[in-house]
Amino acid sequence: MSVHDLNQLLLISSLVLLVAVVAVRLSSRSGLPSLLLYLGIGVAIGQDGIGNVTFNNAQLTQVIGYAALVVILAEGGLGTKWTEIKPALPSAASLAIVGVAVSVGVTAAGAHYLVGLEWRQALIIGAVVSSTDAAAVFSVLRRVPLPSRVTGVLEAESGFNDAPVVILVVAFSTAGPVHHWYALVGEIALELAIGAAIGLAVGWLGAFGLRHVALPASGLYPIAVMAIAVAAYAAGALAHGSGFLAVYLAAMVLGNAKLPHWAATRGFAEGVGWIAQIGMFVLLGLLVTPHRLLDDIWPAVIIGLILTALARPLSVVVSLLPFRMPWQEKALMSWAGLRGAVPIILATIPMVNGVDNSEEIFNIVFVLVCVYTLVQGPTLPGLARILGLGKGTEASDLGIESAPLERLRGHLLSVPVPEGSRLHGVEIGELRLPKGSAVTLIVRDGTSFVPGPTTVLRHDDELLVVATDPVRDAAEQRLRAVAQGGKLVGWLGLPGGRHR
Repeated sequence: MSVHDLNQLLLISSLVLLVAVVAVRLSSRSGLPSLLLYLGIGVAIGQDGIGNVTFNNAQLTQVIGYAALVVILAEGGLGTKWTEIKPALPSAASLAIVGVAVSVGVTAAGAHYLVGLEWRQALIIGAVVSSTDAAAVFSVLRRVPLPSRVTGVLEAESGFNDAPVVILVVAFSTAGPVHHWYALVGEIALELAIGAAIGLAVGWLGAFGLRHVALPASGLYPIAVMAIAVAAYAAGALAHGSGFLAVYLAAMVLGNAKLPHWAATRGFAEGVGWIAQIGMFVLLGLLVTPHRLLDDIWPAVIIGLILTALARPLSVVVSLLPFRMPWQEKALMSWAGLRGAVPIILATIPMVNGVDNSEEIFNIVFVLVCVYTLVQGPTLPGLARILGLGKGTEASDLGIESAPLERLRGHLLSVPVPEGSRLHGVEIGELRLPKGSAVTLIVRDGTSFVPGPTTVLRHDDELLVVATDPVRDAAEQRLRAVAQGGKLVGWLGLPGGRHR
């Protein structure tokens, strides 16, 4: 590649990225899932589009898609709160294993008997579309005010179910007879166990190292966190475990470890996650040939209807039988099994393995994802309100930024006061921070000043709090408690309300 070609490639990539960023804004205003806009950009650039770019490398798409999915799972894990997901782990694990098995069986049977596909093709499609998409779930659910239990189950499910689905798709796409079901179950259980063990171990070791070793620049913390998460995936995959589960769990451990410069790390992860989503969706749009989709529209609609109206609800009911959940929550979970880029990426596996009619499988999955994402995503908030599961406006969680002061054996906490925070109207003295910590500076309307005990906090203030090592966690816990429960949180006996 010449320098001129490289310059052209950089120009085209920059323009595509800028258009995609504008698409993010449009999707947030209109409620249209950003997935469709990114895919549309790829289709517009590719064959039959204005760019007329010919791209048919399924293997490269699969590799890049896997890499993007690793980044997306890492970003999702970093934003997952352990307090919300802990009660949901058994339910999510059941959905990811039992639910996937039910969904694959029902969808494959419908594809065989109603659409007329051969059993191998039907099983591949059933497995491919049984995986909920992490990017779609994380992006949609965090904009919808749902109960924490529902959000926790759906987020954990999307992080867990990639592993068994990948194993099933690879098994069904391999030449020769399909393995016995008990062999697949054993293989899935072993890979999940290895991936979970490696992910938790790498996450804990990484968090321990980052909290005890001061890096020379704050900008290195975000890079180190993402590198640790990606290393968990690589270690899990090399150990013949689930790399996807490993990266998600490692990132979740890191995200709940109160690492230094956390706000900057979270922002960096979100930015990298957006780039991964944009690149992955645009590439998938390039891979499709629009004029070849026409014959596969109705099969995709029928299979999608089977999946949405029968397979997903049945999988939710069966897998959640041991757990006491209101029918409203089960109904919402049945509708919130969002599909996105992951099924389309998995649909490249039979193409790479040379399965008969693999292009038809890819086209069916592509159309199915586009149609039902357009239907399910925008209607999810309305369904939540109808079922009485929408929550009212809550106080925003604090994005506390921590910078270690190694020589002074302390920490400098940067604490913003967002809209909706109950820190608004609280006096400095009423914070009742533990001994060894104090509010040393307030930045308000571009002006900084040293507060007194009777200084009243306001929205959009930013506090600088100095805390010694022994009370750092207690000070942060107290600030979060007051932000959520107000200045009387301690006297009301709510968590985090310890006072001097």
